[in-house]
Amino acid sequence: MAEEECNDTDLSEKQKKEIAKWFLLNSPAGEIQYVAQDLRSVLNDDKVYEEAALEAFPLYNKSHLICLELPYRSGDVLLTSYNELNGNEFLDPRTAQVAMVDHVKQVCTEVRPAADEELASPYVEDFRCALDAEILKYVGEAYPKGFCSVYCDKGKDMEGPGSDFEFVIVISAAKNSPQNFCNGSWRSIWNVEFKDDVQMLEVKGKLQVVAHYFEEGNVQLDAEHECKDATMFQAPDDCAVSIANIIRHHEAEYLASLEASYSNLPDTTFKDLRRKLPVTRTLFPWHNTLQFSLTKDIQNELGIGK
Repeated sequence: MAEEECNDTDLSEKQKKEIAKWFLLNSPAGEIQYVAQDLRSVLNDDKVYEEAALEAFPLYNKSHLICLELPYRSGDVLLTSYNELNGNEFLDPRTAQVAMVDHVKQVCTEVRPAADEELASPYVEDFRCALDAEILKYVGEAYPKGFCSVYCDKGKDMEGPGSDFEFVIVISAAKNSPQNFCNGSWRSIWNVEFKDDVQMLEVKGKLQVVAHYFEEGNVQLDAEHECKDATMFQAPDDCAVSIANIIRHHEAEYLASLEASYSNLPDTTFKDLRRKLPVTRTLFPWHNTLQFSLTKDIQNELGIGK
C-alpha cells in the first residue's frame, strides 16, 4: 500500500519545475537566494532547478522592483517591467545607460550607452528630468535605503505641446536583516497622465508593503493600497513639485493608517479571530496551532494530481 501511494505521488520533471517556480516566486522579500539554495538541495536535480530559476528569477526581480548597482559604481538601476528593453537589458534614464543583468545572480554584468530611440524626446525629457529630481529628493528624505526612477511609459516621442504622454514613477525601499530574523520592503508605483487637452494631470498610485518575521515562527504582512489624485498641467518644474507633494501626502497618510491598524492588532483582529489575550498579555502560542498541508495547497494551485 505504501509503495502504491509513493508511485501515485511521483512527479514529472515539468511538475517539479512548476513547484520549484512556485517556491521561488513566493519567496519573501529579499529571501529568494536563501530559498533557491535550499530548493536546489531538495530537488537534487540541477537541470530542473536551472530551468525553474531561469523562468522565476526575472519575474521575481521585476515584481519586487529590486535595485542593482551599475558597474564601476556609476549608479543604480531598478528592474521593472517599465524600463525593460528585453529579457536582460534595463534602461536607466537618469544616467542614459542600459544595464545588462544576470537575473539569477542578481547582478549587473555590463552597461552601455542608451540609443537615442530608447530615450524620450527633449520636450518630454524636460518634464521627466524635473520630476525625477523632485522624487529623488523626496525618497532621500522618506526612505533612507530607498531607490526611485521615472520612466516615460507612453508618448516618449512627443516633440511639443498639444500631445499627451504618461510617466511611471517607481519607488522601492528594502530593509533586510536576516540575522535579526526579519526582512521587509516598500514598493509604490505611480502612473501620471499628462492630458494636454484638459490641462490636467491624473495621478494613480499603487502601494505595497511586505514584511516577514521568522524568529521562532513565520509571520508575514502583505498590504496593498490604491489611491488617485489630480493637479494642473503646468511648467515642468511646477508639475514636478505638485506631483511630488501628492505622492508625499498619500504615502504618509497610508503609512500612518498602517501604524494605527497594527498597533491595535492584538485588541481588534486577534480579538475577533481568537480569544482575547489574558490580563498578563501573553502572546498567542503560534507554535501549537495546527499546520496547513503545504503540499496540498501547492498541488491545488498548480492543478497537480487532478
